[in-house]
Amino acid sequence: MATSIQDIKDKYPIPVFYYRVTIAGEDSVAFSEVSGLNINYETISYRDGMSYRDGSKLMPGMPADVTLTLSKGVVRKDNYFFKWISTVQLNTVEKRDLRVDLLDETGEAVVSWTVTDAFPHQLDAPTFNATHNEVAIETLGLIASSLKIDYPG
Repeated sequence: MATSIQDIKDKYPIPVFYYRVTIAGEDSVAFSEVSGLNINYETISYRDGMSYRDGSKLMPGMPADVTLTLSKGVVRKDNYFFKWISTVQLNTVEKRDLRVDLLDETGEAVVSWTVTDAFPHQLDAPTFNATHNEVAIETLGLIASSLKIDYPG
């Protein structure tokens, strides 16, 4: 049970709505959603000399690619996603590092996810529907080399 403000800060979960995304060391446009900050490993199945009794064994293999998605509202004079995906040429692309900081009520980072060498592989336009009154959201799919998680506090 929390008995002080510091206990509440230290022991209660942090809401996900207050975060900051930095791309290539600069604060970028505001994103409505960031997803796919996952660390995964391929699974290797193998049999040893005694496997006939209990089937195959499993162990972790190579790290899987980091695939994440950035979503933001379409803004009249903001073509950040399009400019970045337009850097894709045959076997070349502009790779950027990303950092997502989950912030506390003072704006300090509580947890940070750092993505290395990200590049765009898919740009999705908003879904258009005449019966809805929602903000137009575009999404950019990224693939990256690695993901590191930091707990600064």
